[in-house]
Amino acid sequence: QVMLVESGGGLVQAGGSLRLSCATAGRTAATYPMGWFRQAPGKEREFVAAISSIGSNTYYSDSVKGRFTISRDNAKNTLYLQMDSLKPEDTAVYYCAAGPRLCRHNCYPYWGQGTQVTVSS
Repeated sequence: QVMLVESGGGLVQAGGSLRLSCATAGRTAATYPMGWFRQAPGKEREFVAAISSIGSNTYYSDSVKGRFTISRDNAKNTLYLQMDSLKPEDTAVYYCAAGPRLCRHNCYPYWGQGTQVTVSS
């Protein structure tokens, strides 16, 4: 079993920054590829970023490329999402996910509970 707990969300002005964290627990959490997704009100959950199990490869959606950075510290069992130059359209609940296969879709079997990010204009 893998448990994921997000933190770091909050209210920020447009142009500001936030860093999300996702603490992982479980025997194989540190060996799984992981990803960040988000869901805005009335919209489907969408892919934000993903990272390979050792952090050597990263992937981003076009909407966040160049502004967000995904990283992980396996020694601390933690996944991060550094979000810079935030825009109001980044407002959403952000979820971390983990699983044996890296993908940009809903293929991850393990999900956190989500953390709210609100960007004011």
